[in-house]
Amino acid sequence: MSGEIPKIVGAIALPQLGGWVNGYLTRQEIKGWYQGLNFPSFRPPNWVFGPVWTSLYAGMGYASYLVWRDGGGFNGIARGPLILYGAQLALNWAWTPIFFKRHELKWSFVELLALTGSVAATGFAFFNVNKLAGYLFIPYFAWCSFAALLNYEIYKRNPKQTATIEEITEGKQKL
Repeated sequence: MSGEIPKIVGAIALPQLGGWVNGYLTRQEIKGWYQGLNFPSFRPPNWVFGPVWTSLYAGMGYASYLVWRDGGGFNGIARGPLILYGAQLALNWAWTPIFFKRHELKWSFVELLALTGSVAATGFAFFNVNKLAGYLFIPYFAWCSFAALLNYEIYKRNPKQTATIEEITEGKQKL
């Protein structure tokens, strides 16, 4: 088992990296632009997001390790589920700059719908290799569903905060 510990730690650390990078890159936006938005009453306080994402990243990372271990890595039945895992992780990491850096409330919602669907697909694929790995995606799917609802409500309440395609391509955004 001691030889497995570095693999487990690496699998848990991988998704955290994108979260840390995105957190660093968007810190200023949270203190500025984000605070000026009109939020629904069910938005959690800002301090909730860090611990929630840290635990979700840890769960998905451990799940990926279980699938890799039990499914023969990229040379076994784990290949497809791990490719799905990579795709959903890329979608996960992409949401933050779309929302916080580009201020694209509508497109971040669309991206979040794609993420939520890919999380469901990954969870099902993981379940077929390791049941616990599939179960570990349930809280992640629930949170992404909640986040999609929250993103949609923020979009509806802040129509003037979304940049147009022309503004993005010209490098100008409404603030």
